[in-house]
Amino acid sequence: MLQEFKKFALRGNVIDLAVGVVIGAAFNAIVSSLVADLFMPLIGIATGGLNFSELSYKFGEANIAYGKFLQAIFIFLLTAIALFVFVKSINAMKRKEEAKPAPVAEVPADVKLLAEIRDILKANRQV
Repeated sequence: MLQEFKKFALRGNVIDLAVGVVIGAAFNAIVSSLVADLFMPLIGIATGGLNFSELSYKFGEANIAYGKFLQAIFIFLLTAIALFVFVKSINAMKRKEEAKPAPVAEVPADVKLLAEIRDILKANRQV
């Protein structure tokens, strides 16, 4: 059972997935900071300091904080836009890289020599 687990845990797909999760968590911190530290203050300036999270409605004894919900939706939309722009730029760079023609590999000397011998033999047969 230990051997099976070792075989499972050390497969390439599992390790790739683990690396993806760790990088995804780090990327989440970057995007969260982008939205919270850059976009939201600019939007606060543009809206005159309006903070959605403070909006609420008092209904009897209950306090319905719909502003926090609106703020969460707004942050989600900004995060989605930031991710979209990031992924779009990465895909554009990949397309440019794929569009470059592959360098032509130089033919090794022994292959050139064999080709010359082949051509000489063909020429001698035709004579």
